[in-house]
Amino acid sequence: MAHTASPRTGDSPRFVADSVAELRRELARGILAIIGGVSLVWLLHLGMQQSWLAAAIVPSASALAFVLGLAWWLLARRFLLAQVWLQAGAGAWILTLAILLADPIPIVLLPLLPLIAGATAGWALASASVVWVSVLVLVAPRFLPLPVIPATEQQIVIVGGVLTGLIGGAMAHTWGGAACWALQRYVEGRSDVQEQQQQRLRLLQAQEDLVHANRELARLTDRLKILTQAAEDARRIKEEFVANVSHELRTPLNMIIGFSEVILKSPRTYGARLPDALLADIRAIQRNSSHLAGLVNDVLALSQAESGKLVLSREWVNLNDLLADSREAVLVLFESKGLYLKLDLPEEPLVIFCDRLRIREVALNLLSNAGRFTEQGGVSIRAWREDGHAVFSVADTGPGIPAKDQQRVFEPFQQLDPSVQRKHAGSGLGLSISRRFVEMHDGKMWLASEVGRGATFYVSLPLESLADSAPRSGPARWISPYHQHEARGRRPEVPPPLLAPRFLLLEETDQLRRLFQQFAPGIEIVPVSSIPDLVAESRRALATAAVVNTADPQTMAENIRAAGGLPQETPLIICWAPGERDAARELGVLRYLIKPVSQEALCAAVQEVKATDASVLVVDDNPEAVQLFSRMLVAAGNGVRVLRAMDGSSALRLMRERQPDVVLLDLLMPEMDGFHVLREKEKDPAIRQIPVLVVSSRDPTGGAAISNLLSVSRAESFSPQQLLACMRAVSEILSPPGPSAAPTSPTIPPA
Repeated sequence: MAHTASPRTGDSPRFVADSVAELRRELARGILAIIGGVSLVWLLHLGMQQSWLAAAIVPSASALAFVLGLAWWLLARRFLLAQVWLQAGAGAWILTLAILLADPIPIVLLPLLPLIAGATAGWALASASVVWVSVLVLVAPRFLPLPVIPATEQQIVIVGGVLTGLIGGAMAHTWGGAACWALQRYVEGRSDVQEQQQQRLRLLQAQEDLVHANRELARLTDRLKILTQAAEDARRIKEEFVANVSHELRTPLNMIIGFSEVILKSPRTYGARLPDALLADIRAIQRNSSHLAGLVNDVLALSQAESGKLVLSREWVNLNDLLADSREAVLVLFESKGLYLKLDLPEEPLVIFCDRLRIREVALNLLSNAGRFTEQGGVSIRAWREDGHAVFSVADTGPGIPAKDQQRVFEPFQQLDPSVQRKHAGSGLGLSISRRFVEMHDGKMWLASEVGRGATFYVSLPLESLADSAPRSGPARWISPYHQHEARGRRPEVPPPLLAPRFLLLEETDQLRRLFQQFAPGIEIVPVSSIPDLVAESRRALATAAVVNTADPQTMAENIRAAGGLPQETPLIICWAPGERDAARELGVLRYLIKPVSQEALCAAVQEVKATDASVLVVDDNPEAVQLFSRMLVAAGNGVRVLRAMDGSSALRLMRERQPDVVLLDLLMPEMDGFHVLREKEKDPAIRQIPVLVVSSRDPTGGAAISNLLSVSRAESFSPQQLLACMRAVSEILSPPGPSAAPTSPTIPPA
């Protein structure tokens, strides 16, 4: 059978029909070839047996070849016509052969015609062939000079034709059905193979895409590593920059605040009586400088916002008082420009749990911006309660902000007038930082403005009602000893109490306590002063954990076990968070004071060494700082005598010559710094015992990372589930930082 094109699924019936037809043609060709071969052999056999037939063999063979050849040719073009021609031609050739032989023997070949017709064309052509054979046997002898065919032979030929026709038709039906079934299975199998090939092709494509994606992922991973390292370097550089800037800001602020305090508290130091207006101005300078110093102390915390938690010192604040205080701080600016500054506050207090310094900075920033951009009219401050939030607004009568710029003003370093000749100065950070502070309090900040009609900035902060959290006074209900108890028939409507975690805290300084207040104000802290107190308190009342701040966890754990140990269910957490005392101990000095230093703190530190008539050596490379500290000490009285040194070498010389009672030492000095002075002092037995007070703008606890030690232990062993849970929690916390939850607020505000 000739090869055909691969069928498509929709063409399978046509393909099966064409294939069956091709099989019929192939079968017919095979039969023609067999008939031709057998007939040729038979004719040759007859010619050899009867010599007188030799001359007739060639015409007979030629006639047969013509019949078979034409039938062969017609099979490929007209199958039915080829069958009709074969039946007619073969029948005529058999009768002609019987006439030539003068013998009815060739007539017995006629039943082969229905067999051929039935086997190749089916029942219909087999029936027609039987009729044709019957005509040749019964009718042809009347018109042709055929030898006499006995009636018995005629019947045998006709019956044989019927039988062979039945056999041929049955054969065609059988092999045709088998062929159709096989071809159908072939079509289905071919379709399955093609589908598998398509799936394999898609799989190969997916595999190729996956390989490509893996390569891209590897490249992106390498790039991410590079960018991560670059970001880490940038973060480190930024932290160093912020630390240096903080140092540079603290030094002049120390001068401003210190001299302001001396002038306000000891004006007689300057001789003549100072005017009240001057003292009021200096008081304003001192107040605003103190506010700026508070912001400078939080610069390091601002840098931590990108890599960790930003410190929020939350407390209960009356928003009305905060806004009124902010108005007083900027009132001079508005009066100098002839602008009004109205304040519209509700009668009821708006109490919020917030960082007073941050929210005050937000209000001051909005008011100062409104004052700078408003030339006529003024600014109105309003506050009200709305949907469980305290909302305040700052509305000005300035030029307004176009709609296309209203979102841009909240982006860092964005100015509506970017030119260097712009009328209003500013860094473009105020609104961005203010919105961030508000969002850290779970609040929102937005604006509404029209060009030419001014701008209104809104701030919304969560509001907690004092009535909801205030404790009730008096008994909840009257209890009678004669009253029979009745079971409660409904669930209580009072919400379940919120139990705050309770931590026992043992430390020499208050460093950890301040960290708890800043980062987790909702935790109950129970400070203890000694190991026996820690053990006793842990047994008196159940605690969530016992926390110890020490640099020697092994010794501390052994001492706690020796004192009786903690209850089995109370874990012991040991960490190391150094404070100013620890820094002083590490340097071998008496105290570590951080600029700006108040007059009270400085004098109190000196009086710890000698209450009166103390001789103090002030060592600082900044002449103004030396003058400030000298003025503070002298103005406090107590007969303090001040020695001055501008560098480390002079300080060591004066210590050896004058033997002062105490040394006030700055660490950051050119050439010989304070650390070098302390090392040289330690080497000299003559001055080794002189106490030293370090005064520096470097905060030893102001870095983003303050400790590399954390130890957790418990008297009772950890279960596998607890151990794995602890590992998972610690790993999640110590992994690259993500968004952190807002600090928990206490249930009841302080009275």
